[in-house]
Amino acid sequence: MGYGFKIMVSGKYACFTRPEMKTERVSYDVPTPGAMEGLIKSIYWKPAFRIVVDKIVVFSPIKFINIRRNEVKEKVSFSGVKKQMKDGQERAGLYTSEIRSQRGSMILKDVLYGVEFHFELTGIRSENDDESEEKHYNIMLRRLKKGQFFRQPVLGCREFAVDKIELVDEFPMDRVSEKLKGDIDLGYMLYHMKFRDGGIPKDNDWNARKFSDEADAMFYRPHIIDGVIDVAKYREMMVC
Repeated sequence: MGYGFKIMVSGKYACFTRPEMKTERVSYDVPTPGAMEGLIKSIYWKPAFRIVVDKIVVFSPIKFINIRRNEVKEKVSFSGVKKQMKDGQERAGLYTSEIRSQRGSMILKDVLYGVEFHFELTGIRSENDDESEEKHYNIMLRRLKKGQFFRQPVLGCREFAVDKIELVDEFPMDRVSEKLKGDIDLGYMLYHMKFRDGGIPKDNDWNARKFSDEADAMFYRPHIIDGVIDVAKYREMMVC
């Protein structure tokens, strides 16, 4: 294992969507490792390393709330934006009143998680750049201490922003809810999406980077024991 970190993450709402639910959003009881990887990447990330989540601690009781939201069914096309920038003729905007739909969501409320993670070098190097583990560790450490990020960290969905991220030496296990004591089988859960290009652009062209959208869903079957999900342990039983 490389250089590691432990952080505490809190938020008013969270939604880690179950992929088997089609029309309405329904959250898993606990975060997926992929969602936590995305949160950490909002703080600091480069192609030179990958984030690996080793442990997730659930401190607060699992509470659900039902809400209804207006969602748009489409997104602005990249080709439309390029055309508007080139000649100004194409209108790249969307009229939400024409494409929105109301959807119900069952989401988590008042969440507090501990995340233990480390990063591993991918072998991808920038030109004339030092890609040592120590370098990336120090950058991540500095950003965590200062509360810096380059995009808003979220808890599953973009609407549910993180309230606070705190770097800690050890997790306060005495704060784990009594309702989470014991061994709870969480069933099969989405681990993350594994992109087939491995983060390397087509034809290995880093100047005109084009990445593949093809990905496979990876699932695992974790247990939560006294509030702790040992992701590293259950990752060995991951299935595609």
